[in-house]
Amino acid sequence: MLNEQVIMAGFGGQGIMSMGQLLTYAGMLEGKNVSWLPSYGPEMRGGTANCNVIISDEPVASPVVTDATAAIVMNLPSLDKFEPTLVEGGILLINSSLIDKKAQRSDIKAYEIPANDIANQLGNSKVANMVMLGAYLELTKCLKTESVIQALRKVLGPSKEKFVPVNEQALAKGAEAVK
Repeated sequence: MLNEQVIMAGFGGQGIMSMGQLLTYAGMLEGKNVSWLPSYGPEMRGGTANCNVIISDEPVASPVVTDATAAIVMNLPSLDKFEPTLVEGGILLINSSLIDKKAQRSDIKAYEIPANDIANQLGNSKVANMVMLGAYLELTKCLKTESVIQALRKVLGPSKEKFVPVNEQALAKGAEAVK
């Protein structure tokens, strides 16, 4: 039975909320029960931001993630704050482009992904979040990548359709990084 409880966290402006919304929309497109709960630090850009996403076969009772099955952390403060919230056997995705610290726990599966470096190689520094999302989808298989791309098309709209290919590439590179 599917019950993914994901915490995504980083600095404001790293696309944390977008990543969470896309995962939530993709879950909706696949007929799952979903919730998305954003949380912002006091500053909009540069402050800390995180969101809780739940994707489940069962109705979601509370949007608050209490037992995280996965954490996607884009900066050091997020690693320090959210690594302890993971359940035993949970997945920790660390953006190793910005975090030079290793996971402290041995009872979880930690992956270091140079998301910013990969995004820069693709020519768009703003897709680091999509690299991380691609890695998450590859590891959990909880949703189809096609559903995330479909959600992305809907969110971007016709005027920003030109950004879909680089986001698709970022998802694929993220998946490759954890294979």
